[in-house]
Amino acid sequence: MNNLQRTHSERIGACPRRNRPQPCVAPCAARHPAGRRQAGFTLIEVMITLVIVAILAAIAVPSYTSYITKSKVRTAQADLVSLSLNMENLFQRQLTYPTSTTSNTNETKALFTGWTPAQASDFSYTLSSATATTYTVTATGTSNTLRGCTISLTNLNVRSVNNCGGITGWQ
Repeated sequence: MNNLQRTHSERIGACPRRNRPQPCVAPCAARHPAGRRQAGFTLIEVMITLVIVAILAAIAVPSYTSYITKSKVRTAQADLVSLSLNMENLFQRQLTYPTSTTSNTNETKALFTGWTPAQASDFSYTLSSATATTYTVTATGTSNTLRGCTISLTNLNVRSVNNCGGITGWQ
């Protein structure tokens, strides 16, 4: 029998036992024992993908955390420079630095109303060693990643950085 003499259901591979044209299950059963086509991912493929993602995360997360810490320290340094400029501005007008010291950021902000730190949530800003001719402004880390970090600046532009996540100096 040639192709033209076959019925429509025989040409599309339908089962000849049925009245309706339906695909035969027999050819598929040899490849897939359950008689279905295989779809989806195997467990091995999923596990390999998870291992690759975990390796990338193990590399990326510490690098990102270090970047954020350095950024916060640099911003705190800029806040100290801004506070120092407020001190110098006051010295220009009165020919003396304020002699009062502060113990937290709110007291420092009250003393210098034009100054607002950008890193007030991560650092505590204080004014210490204040005399008529000298001062030291200090930022001390208060958040978990910056606890123990101390940044200071004096009227002579002596700058120091201690325990600040790999940052050893000002830039």
